[in-house]
Amino acid sequence: MGSFLTSRFITYLLGGISSGVVIALVALSLVIIWKSTHVLNFAQGAMGMFAAFVGMNLVFKGTNYWLCVLLSLAVGLALGGVTERVLIRPLYGKPEINPIVVMVGFLGVIESAIPSIWHSNLLPVPTPFSQVYYQNNGHTILISPFVIFQVVLALGIMGGVALLFQYTNLGLKMRAAALAPEVSRLLGVRVNRLLTLGWILSSGVGAMAGVIVSSGQSLAATNMDGIFVSAFIAAAVGGLESPIGAITGGLLIGVTESFILGYWSSNMAPLAGVIVLVISLAIRPQGIFTRNITRRV
Repeated sequence: MGSFLTSRFITYLLGGISSGVVIALVALSLVIIWKSTHVLNFAQGAMGMFAAFVGMNLVFKGTNYWLCVLLSLAVGLALGGVTERVLIRPLYGKPEINPIVVMVGFLGVIESAIPSIWHSNLLPVPTPFSQVYYQNNGHTILISPFVIFQVVLALGIMGGVALLFQYTNLGLKMRAAALAPEVSRLLGVRVNRLLTLGWILSSGVGAMAGVIVSSGQSLAATNMDGIFVSAFIAAAVGGLESPIGAITGGLLIGVTESFILGYWSSNMAPLAGVIVLVISLAIRPQGIFTRNITRRV
């Protein structure tokens, strides 16, 4: 059993899962916004990093790690609500390209503002759990208490969001508000509040992804850029309507990248997302977990 856990295959698999859950978390935040408002937020990664900067910088000043996590979450939730109210709400009903352009511009604003407010810290953010990998008969297993914390936290958030949209009345109302706002208003649904709530939830999930990415490494405004690209591909692979699809797509990309890195070349690892995207588009262009809807004419 020990030799199996330390084999190259399992080593790369575990490494892929640990990175894939972060990609899946960001992909999930994109799916939340899409399902609740039908807007693609290209500033999602930057917003998560801004929230992480607010909280994680205080760790270096002696503030309790968990209080810093809660502060980052609160900032992320608030930032999502303000962004929807100020930047996105005036664009509802306008051409779909408008919010995309606005959020791309907002991405540049955030990544310029972060180094202006905080200096990039070259020291790794202290974590409450050990980052030392477990050992088995002198062989390293790519699992540490901190990796377990990352995976459990990410999977917990993913499961909660999936349950929200699939099995709760609130999730049903949020989907209805995005798909048919006028009909929803006639049925008594407070559409504007639900649209704002969708952005709040999505930004909160993004903030937690930023916390996970920042913990154990130095803070930088662009830490989430590469992850966001992979997450966008993961959301497309799984289907923008499916939280489970976002999770599956993120894990697929993380594991594929890990195997390419281990068995092929580190220079080819960034192609993992492209490989997964091409294969999935060839098999199911609409997304792995997106259902085909037949309409009568």
